[in-house]
Amino acid sequence: MDGTAILFTHQNLLELSAKTAHGLLRYSKRYQILAVIDQHSAGQRTGELLDATVQDVPIYGSIAEFGQQSDAKADFCIIGIASGGGKIDLAWLPELESAIRHGMSLVNGMHHLLADNHALVALATQHNVALIDVRKPKPTTSLPFWTGRIQEVGCPIIPVLGSDCAVGKRSTARFVEAACLARGIKAEMIYTGQTGFLQGGRHGFIFDSTLNDFVCGELEHAILQCWEQEKPDVILVEGQAALRNPSGPCGSEMLISGRADACIFVHPAGRTHYKGWEASGRTLPPLREELALIQAYGVPTIGVALNTRAVSSEEAFRLQKIYQDELKLPVALPLESGVENLVDAIEKRIG
Repeated sequence: MDGTAILFTHQNLLELSAKTAHGLLRYSKRYQILAVIDQHSAGQRTGELLDATVQDVPIYGSIAEFGQQSDAKADFCIIGIASGGGKIDLAWLPELESAIRHGMSLVNGMHHLLADNHALVALATQHNVALIDVRKPKPTTSLPFWTGRIQEVGCPIIPVLGSDCAVGKRSTARFVEAACLARGIKAEMIYTGQTGFLQGGRHGFIFDSTLNDFVCGELEHAILQCWEQEKPDVILVEGQAALRNPSGPCGSEMLISGRADACIFVHPAGRTHYKGWEASGRTLPPLREELALIQAYGVPTIGVALNTRAVSSEEAFRLQKIYQDELKLPVALPLESGVENLVDAIEKRIG
């Protein structure tokens, strides 16, 4: 399913919900991204609207507009949105149908499956394109159970966890992986979400479409496979949600079943409540408490990365110094100044 692709974000390119699109604009081995389809941002370019780490491509208001104005041909239209509950909005269907009529296969990372929409299936058949549901659960017959063989892995395993959803855990892991490789440290990332898979990750699984009884087995299997095939110096594991996120607590699997040797933690500067639960009063715990909770699992945190979307650049650097002084840990600003101090910490673990 490799090829050229456009990213469909409807009206959400500048929202956190477009994190799949943001991730593919930052890194993709699987697809050559040609453009974004977004009604609110049409006529601009991604490099103007997002941060300096993204690929700079044009933004069109519709599939038809892309077809009329671009000489490039897309093999795929990827839904670049990750909404709560993974629901496909009915308002998206006209554009998805237009993509099919323009000869594009649809790639869907939502929980709601395109294959369950009989009209889309019929249209795709008519135009000889595919409907690809990457979050379709695997059959239980193909799912491994945890075995304990993870003890055979001979390099540090470092999950990248965070305070909440959509804080940049995957992006931080990718930045750290790239910085390690640039320094001659062979790093591999285990993806655990649909975007990591779509980016072309070699090892991993989609955590939230896996039957709970087999999550730990899938995690162990991915890490073991990575170790046996790649023999890396360090394995990074993409975290999901947060240890105390009320809509989906997650992370203990990476610490315990994933045999974590250490942790990198991502915290959203300026965010006060769990994403989507602002009205309920569910506030984010203090950063120090989250690191203490991870330590209670027996895993030290070796570095912190700050998501600075909600604060100014000046405030980001001020908070970096405050947290470094308070926590006595390296604190990175991935978008502003990179993650070299986190790689320093990893280098010490490798010894």
